[in-house]
Amino acid sequence: MDALNLYDLLDKGGLLVWPILLCSLVGMTIFFERLMLYRNILKFWGNNDSIYSMICSGDYTKTRELLTTSDTKYAIDKRIILEALDTNTADRDTVEMVLIHGVDREITSLSRTLNTLAVLASVAPLLGLLGTVIGMIKAFIVVEDMGGGVNASVLAGGIWEAMLTTAFGLLAAIPLLFFHNHLEGKLEDIQAQLENVAIAFMKAWAEGKEHI
Repeated sequence: MDALNLYDLLDKGGLLVWPILLCSLVGMTIFFERLMLYRNILKFWGNNDSIYSMICSGDYTKTRELLTTSDTKYAIDKRIILEALDTNTADRDTVEMVLIHGVDREITSLSRTLNTLAVLASVAPLLGLLGTVIGMIKAFIVVEDMGGGVNASVLAGGIWEAMLTTAFGLLAAIPLLFFHNHLEGKLEDIQAQLENVAIAFMKAWAEGKEHI
């Protein structure tokens, strides 16, 4: 389909085609931005065994220096470990609360635009349905104005609008739903790994307290 034919279809689809396309564009922008962020987080997720070993030995000063040096906006696992170390308390409940809060905060931040993506995936077909209703209304108005003496070519405008808005709405919504589910799966993986980090830290921290 060349550009001219595509433009003709967009024109025949009526005004509601454009907000549907906007939903698709915004949704794809959100998807690729979140996808790159999640991939970078997993890419920078190094092996923390050396950190846990230092915590086990009670060498918190050296551990903080290492965590501060390696900290980036993508190293969320090291960020929550550093926050837990900075509590400067021997109270296990407090440390656990700091870890839980850190995991929740990071996951909330990472999921910030996923709800918007889900809303766009839901709104696109609804806009398509609204366009279908409007197109059919226009077609019946033509029938009424012409007293029933009409043929298919006369009704074509309303029928085009009715069918095209439905098609564009579905074409926008289906990939957005897949994008949303894919990102949710990635986010669940990150959350599971963060929880494992919190558990491993608590084990190392408990052992390290015995050496202090």
